[in-house]
Amino acid sequence: MRYEGKIYRPWTEAESVLIQVTLGCSINTCTFCNMFRDKRFTIRDLDDVFQDIEGLRQRYHRVESIFLIDGNVMAARTDCLVKVLNKITATFPEVQNISMYAGFNDLRRKSVEELIKIRQAGLNMVYAGLESGDREVLERIGKRMTPEHAIEGMARAKQAGIRVLASFIFGLGGRERSKQHIEATTALVNQLKPEEIAPMALAIQPGTELEREVEQGRFSLPSPLQILQEEQYLLENLQDFECYYWGDHGNNISPMRGMLPQARHAFLERINHEVATNPITQQQIIQTFSW
Repeated sequence: MRYEGKIYRPWTEAESVLIQVTLGCSINTCTFCNMFRDKRFTIRDLDDVFQDIEGLRQRYHRVESIFLIDGNVMAARTDCLVKVLNKITATFPEVQNISMYAGFNDLRRKSVEELIKIRQAGLNMVYAGLESGDREVLERIGKRMTPEHAIEGMARAKQAGIRVLASFIFGLGGRERSKQHIEATTALVNQLKPEEIAPMALAIQPGTELEREVEQGRFSLPSPLQILQEEQYLLENLQDFECYYWGDHGNNISPMRGMLPQARHAFLERINHEVATNPITQQQIIQTFSW
């Protein structure tokens, strides 16, 4: 199996086989991220992808879950994606789940008919980085996306029957904009109603623009208490729609996961306890680890 450059996958896909369809990220301007700085966004040659799929068949007796990498695989042409998915399902007839990274902009740039073709070819779910619902924060981080873009992309995914996991970052508004960030993000999540959400605490990645902003005093890191309060606000104000909560990222202060709204009360009790008793709330700056 050939992989080019650094390889990333969501922590929720730890058991999945990885197939590299694209190199890099089609955006690659987000100030907080350096995952794909070493690559220029490219769609890999189909013959090479097919060879990798066949090689994986020889290596694995049974494969039930496959994750397509790199960033924003959905940016590839629909006919290309359908061919890759058809090859996967023909080679691994036992596969149960196929997912990929996909920006909300990638979803909105395809027609519902195209997305239906992709879903019918075997795609079950996409991981889409929401990051924030706050327009100012989105502009600051260079996301090249607006809340309206996210709404349009989500609507198309729902119409096509594609499950969406939306990830966003506690603390991305910094110390000064924590309140606006979490209020706008919670409001947007309530509007999107994704099938799954993955909130994670901000981690400053070495070599990123955000790291330079911190060093230069242009971005003030939030406190652990603010991170907990953001999660507290989210859990208090999410509407009652069915949603799986992946709140167990390694940087989260109180990792937990489960189905909402069923687990909301238990999660809130836990966060309230952390806010009231955890000594980390006395620290002034959050300490997290790079990915």
